[in-house]
Amino acid sequence: MNHSMKTTGKKRGKHWDYSVKYPLIFVLPFCICFFAFNLFPIIYSFFLSLHDWSGVGEKKYVGLQNYIMIFTRDKIFFKSLRNTLYLLLISFPPAIIIGLLIAAFLFNIKRLRTFFQTVNFLPYITTPVAIGLIFLFLFDRNTGIVNRLIEGAGGEGLNWLGNPGLAQLVIAFMILWKYIGYYMALYLAGMTSISQDIYDAARVDGAGAVRTFFSITLPLLKPINIFIIVTSLIGGLQLFDEPNLMFNVSTTSIIGGPKRSCLTMFWNFYDVAFGSTARLGYGSAVAVCIFIVILIISVIGLCLMGGKEERKHE
Repeated sequence: MNHSMKTTGKKRGKHWDYSVKYPLIFVLPFCICFFAFNLFPIIYSFFLSLHDWSGVGEKKYVGLQNYIMIFTRDKIFFKSLRNTLYLLLISFPPAIIIGLLIAAFLFNIKRLRTFFQTVNFLPYITTPVAIGLIFLFLFDRNTGIVNRLIEGAGGEGLNWLGNPGLAQLVIAFMILWKYIGYYMALYLAGMTSISQDIYDAARVDGAGAVRTFFSITLPLLKPINIFIIVTSLIGGLQLFDEPNLMFNVSTTSIIGGPKRSCLTMFWNFYDVAFGSTARLGYGSAVAVCIFIVILIISVIGLCLMGGKEERKHE
């Protein structure tokens, strides 16, 4: 009996070793990559933010001086924050709403659905450089197609890329044009996953297309709504490609467009850290501040969406 108990104990010990050892072996490559490419850069960025360093030579420890400078003397940082929030508010909500409406329209038609899906999704997969050239060609003051159409209708051409307010509208329109197809694809995928029996039951009860959309489709798309809103908040706060393509050094002498009206937080960080001044220490402090802003706004967005969910379940 003792011999059998010892044998069982050995087997259990062996089984326990295997159950711990092999999962660790399989998880280890991910942990190494996560530390090397995600966690270490974050820690090192915070370390650099406490130093004055241009990327060459010795690092000079300055403590929280970089952060104090950002919040007391760096007006450009707060201007870039305001620009980013404004561009986010005037571009992403309309893109989400239009994408939802197009998805609802395509969901209810059978013919040419694939064609319309492809046409709407093409801008999202177009290369950023091509998008920048397209919009420069459209909104150029002297040769742009938009001004040609306005002048043809008897109006006067506008300085789209030289006026701060108009430049922001051009960037917002670029974001709309690019992301509507992406949101449409997400919503369409969510709609096709809803059981057809629910729609059949609604038709039997006499519900029309509008009532069905607001009472069935929209409530069942809540998980996709939360995903889209949160990712749009994060993506909007990370705006860089769209304004940089329109107002880079080759098209204007001022970083951020006319009166820096299109300077976003990420573009400001890039210019500070890797531009002509190359202040990597100060740039790292800006990056940490951007991370904190994105984190706060994302958590607020998640809490608001979660709060609505809980209130409706009660």
